[in-house]
Parts: sequence; C-alpha cells; structure tokens
Amino acid sequence: METTQLSNGVTIPMLGFGTYLIDSKDVPAAIKTALDAGYRHLDCAHIYGNEPAVGAAIKASGIDRSDLFITSKVWNADQGYDKTLAAFDKTLADLQLDYLDLYLIHWPNEENFELTLDTWRALETLYQQKKVRAIGVSNFSESQLEQVFAMAKVKPMVNQIERHPYKVQAELGKFDTDNGLINEGYSPIGHGHLILEDPVITKLAEKYGKSPAQIVLRWQVDTGFVVFPKSSKPARVKENFEISGFNLTAAEIAEINTLDQDKHLNYD
Repeated sequence: METTQLSNGVTIPMLGFGTYLIDSKDVPAAIKTALDAGYRHLDCAHIYGNEPAVGAAIKASGIDRSDLFITSKVWNADQGYDKTLAAFDKTLADLQLDYLDLYLIHWPNEENFELTLDTWRALETLYQQKKVRAIGVSNFSESQLEQVFAMAKVKPMVNQIERHPYKVQAELGKFDTDNGLINEGYSPIGHGHLILEDPVITKLAEKYGKSPAQIVLRWQVDTGFVVFPKSSKPARVKENFEISGFNLTAAEIAEINTLDQDKHLNYD
C-alpha cells in the first residue's frame, strides 16, 4: 500500500483501518481481519471507548510494533496541558504500547481556544519526550490552524477532517498542503449508499472493474488524503484494502470533485 511522508520525515501508510463505533467485544475479530488483509495503520481515539480491546488485539497479533502505525486522539474533556498528558498516559496504557506514531487533538475548543493551545503545548512536550513520533490536529479550520502556527514550537503535521465526494474540502485541503500538513479524511466513502450509488462513481467502477467504494478510496489516495475505511464485514474490509494497481486520471478526479455539495455527514 502507498505511503507518504509527514513534515518530519515519518512515513505514514495512506490507507488505515478506522476503529470508530466498533464495540469492544467485536474488536478482536475486526482488528484480526484488518491486519490479515494487510492494514498496518490503525486510527483510534479515547472517546471510541475501545482502546483496551484494540491494545489487546494488537498484542495478540504478534506483528512487530515497528511495522504498525498507531494513531490516537485526546478528547475534548481532557484538553489542557496537564489533563492532556494524563489522557495520553491512559491511552498508552490502554493500547499496551510504549509510544504512539501519531497523537491528535480530536476537536478544537471553540469556546475556549486558549485551552486548545495549552493542549497543543502538551502534544509538543510528548513529541519532545519521544513518546509520540508525530503530532497533529483534527477538525481544525484555517483560522484555528493559523492560531496554532503563531504559538507553536512544533507545527502540526496532520489535519484529520471529514472528506468524501460530497464534501471535497478543496480550500482547506490546499491550505493544509501549502502549510506542510498531510490531510487525513474520515468518513472517506460517506455513510450509507448515497455516494456509492452516484452515477459518476458507478460509471468509473464499471470502467475499472472495481467496486464503487474502491473508486472513492482510490480518489482519496490519488488526491493525497490518508483515509480510514471501516467495515464489520470481512470481505468488505479486504476489498477496501485492494485499491492498488490502478489510478484515476486527472479528468476523472476532476469529475468526482464536481460532486461536492459541501455536505457534512457528521457533526460540523
């Protein structure tokens, strides 16, 4: 699977497996299926409530730690310098790891952004202590990122945002890239079957002999986004990983971009 490099030189797989909404009892089978399919990048978060189960599944896999890329995120209630450091330690213990590859601020605190800036200082401390290989943010706007840039000793390396053909995020995505951040996209194929039944997507699926989901994921990667498809069905998990061997043309990418409705399918 393709990889890309963060601004500090750390290599990140462009296709990861999302752990959102996976019940702890279902985690062992889900993680095993994903790792067996070839995924080596797991996207986690404290608020998902399943990090202890994910940690146990990672340990049970027997895969060398250096071959995995593990991300987690600090939740809103844990923002602030000291609370963030404590939340990180809890996540590390839950995941049974000695370090994380990437740690993100899950959401900006819009009512008290100073608290978010204190949280960023904590992430810088963790980075300097080599407890995490890279740090970044999630769901940050251009203006919020600029406020972080103005005070940061270490600039964010990632911005994880909602991204799919109905919300292309062209302006924010370009801003991130221009400022040295790698874009990550969650909900990469949307919810339900709306996007996957779009005539533009189904036409390309027929042309390439791929599933509509594979076409959308190929579009994500071809446009530089790191993404985390999630499914509870083993066949679908495997299928989502099998997007190598073809690329969309510039014209096809542009055609998918025209589907943009600036439509949030998640919380804005």
